[in-house]
Amino acid sequence: MKPLLTAAALGLGLAAAGTATAEIYKFDPGHTEIRFYYNHAGLSEQSGQWKVIGGEVDFDPANVAATKVTVTVDPASVDTGVGPLDDHLKSADFFDVENFPEITFTSTGVEQTSDNTITLVGDLTIKDNTKPITMNFTLNHNGPHPLGEFFDYYQGEWIGVQGTADMLRSDYGVGMFAPVTSDEVRLEISAEMRAGGWE
Repeated sequence: MKPLLTAAALGLGLAAAGTATAEIYKFDPGHTEIRFYYNHAGLSEQSGQWKVIGGEVDFDPANVAATKVTVTVDPASVDTGVGPLDDHLKSADFFDVENFPEITFTSTGVEQTSDNTITLVGDLTIKDNTKPITMNFTLNHNGPHPLGEFFDYYQGEWIGVQGTADMLRSDYGVGMFAPVTSDEVRLEISAEMRAGGWE
């Protein structure tokens, strides 16, 4: 297996994995999104996102299998662009944010599938229901941020990822009174993370 995202991979001119070390990366809140997509009664695909996301990634490009990921999401931060729908999603019919104020993900395994892709397996917990979920990620960047020479905020070592996963909302007791809306939900994750965070 080749090291993940070497300088040759994708032609991005990133630092070779042999010169990198393990780091704890934290999400940039302004450039991290978790979006969900579902089919609405067979008429259209609709989407929303959560705007408050935390957690960290313990990542070593020389030992990808040792990667550990924890993510926390505030379900009350759901945003579809439609206020009444957001209120309904926060209610007991869906995420019941008063009784279940946190969604969590904890990784349980990682497999490197190419120079710049991994499969991440872990436990997703929504409303105290925990089920395994598989996510496929592409590592877009590993190294200094291209904006680091212009803004102090972007200095340091960064990684950028995009991922997808499929889930069933019925596994988590979400929206059981919406039978004509698809049970299948697609998650799309796009994130930028900096080593060490901002402490």
